[in-house]
Amino acid sequence: MLYRPQSSLSEQVVAPEQIRSGRSWRGRLVSVLIGCLIVAGAVVWIAGPWQPQPRQQQGGRFRGGEGPVPVVAAVAKLADVPVYLDGVGTTRALNTVTVRPQVDGKLIKVSFKEGQDVERGDVLAEIDPVTYQAQLDQAKARKAQDEAQLENARRDLDRYNRMSANTVAEKQVDTQRAQVAQLEAQVRLDQAAIDNAQAYLNYTKIVAPISGRTGIRQVDEGNIVRGGDGGGGAIVVITQIKPISVFFSLPQQQLRRVQSALARGPLIVEALGSDNKTVVDRGVLQVVDNQVDQATGTVKMKAEFPNPELQLWPGQFINVRLLVETLSQVVVVPTAAVQRGPNGAFVYAVKGDDSVGVRTVTVTQQDDAQSVVASGLQAGERIVTSGFVRLTDGAKVAVGGGGGGDSQPAPARERPRAPGGERQREGAPAAEGGGREGGRDGTRRRQRSDAAPSVTQ
Repeated sequence: MLYRPQSSLSEQVVAPEQIRSGRSWRGRLVSVLIGCLIVAGAVVWIAGPWQPQPRQQQGGRFRGGEGPVPVVAAVAKLADVPVYLDGVGTTRALNTVTVRPQVDGKLIKVSFKEGQDVERGDVLAEIDPVTYQAQLDQAKARKAQDEAQLENARRDLDRYNRMSANTVAEKQVDTQRAQVAQLEAQVRLDQAAIDNAQAYLNYTKIVAPISGRTGIRQVDEGNIVRGGDGGGGAIVVITQIKPISVFFSLPQQQLRRVQSALARGPLIVEALGSDNKTVVDRGVLQVVDNQVDQATGTVKMKAEFPNPELQLWPGQFINVRLLVETLSQVVVVPTAAVQRGPNGAFVYAVKGDDSVGVRTVTVTQQDDAQSVVASGLQAGERIVTSGFVRLTDGAKVAVGGGGGGDSQPAPARERPRAPGGERQREGAPAAEGGGREGGRDGTRRRQRSDAAPSVTQ
C-alpha cells in the first residue's frame, strides 16, 4: 500500500522546470507588446496636434502670412454729456397728518374709505353733535337776554339825559351810564361764548386738514372717542404723496460743486428704477442741509417730485442722481475702447490704410457706456472697441461689424490657391489631405481674437 512507482518520482522532479520555462515565454511576450505601444505613442505624438506651434514673430503676427487682425471699431462723436452725482435716498411724504378727534363723543359716521384720495376740507367722520348743539343754543339765548337788558338801559340813560339837572340827580345819571357799559360788555361775552360753542359743534365733523391719501382706519363707527392726544387715539393717518419729497446724501467733497451749480439755477434730480437706468420721475432740488454729518462725512439734501403716476411711495429706498452740469459738444467714445497702460489711458485709432496707432488720451468723465475724451482724439476718427489681444502699434486690421453702425463689416479675404487648385477663406479649415494643422490654427486664431480682455475703468 505504501509503494509508489519510480516514474511518479521522476515526474515530480521535472514539473518545476516546465513551469519556469512557461513563465519566461510569457514575460518576453509582454515586453514586446509594451515596446509596440511605446512606438505607436511616439508616432501619434509626432503626427498629432501636440506638435509645437509656429513661433510668434515681432509685431504680434504669426508666420505664414496670417493676415490682418480682425477687430470691431466705432467712430468718436461730438455730443452733449450730462454730469450726474449719484446717491441713495429715502422717499417721504411731503406732509403727514394724524387725524384725531378734538371733542369727546360717540362716533356716529365714518365717511371715508381706506386708501382713498381726499381733498382738504372733506368730511372724514362725524361725532354725535346733540350736546354741543344744545350748548350753542344756550349761549345764543343768554346773549339775547343780555341784549334786551342793554336796550332798556340805553333808553333810560337817554331819558335821563333829556331831563333837567333839577329833576334827576347827577349820580343817578352816572349809575345808569355805568349799567349800559356793563351790559355791553356782557353782550360781548355772550358772543364769545357763542363762538366757542360753535367751534365745538364744528369739531363734531372731522375734516381732512390736507389733501392726500388715507391709510388704514384706526377706529370704527359707534366707538366713544376722546378729544386730545391722550384720548381715544387717532381716526386715520393722511399722507400727501403728490408731490412727494426724497431725502438723499452726497459726500462732502461734492458740496462745493453742488453749491456752484445751484447758484446758476434750479438743479434737476432724477429718481431711478430698480434697474438703475429707467428714470421714474424728475424733480427739483429744494434745499441743502446747513451742516455736514460728522459721523458719515455727507451732506443731506431734499428734492421734491411731482409723482403724477405714484411711482414713488413713502418709506421707499430709491436711487437718485443730481444733474450738476452738461458738457457741451465734447468727444465721446465707447468705454470699451479705452485701454489702460503704464503711461495712462490710450486707444487704438484706425488709420486710412487699415493700420492702427496708439493714441494717449485724457478721459474726464466715464461710465459703463461712454467716456469723454478731453485730448488725444478728434471727432470722426475710428477707434477699436474689441479684438485687442494681437494689436500693436502699426498692426494691420480688418474692421468687422458690431461697431454700433459706425463701421461696415469687412469682406472675407481670400488666400492663394492650394496645390489642389481650390481656394479657401481665411480661418476656414484646410482641405483634407492639405493638413489638419491649418484648420486647427485657424480655429485657435478665432478663439484668441474673440477672447479680447474687458476694459477696467
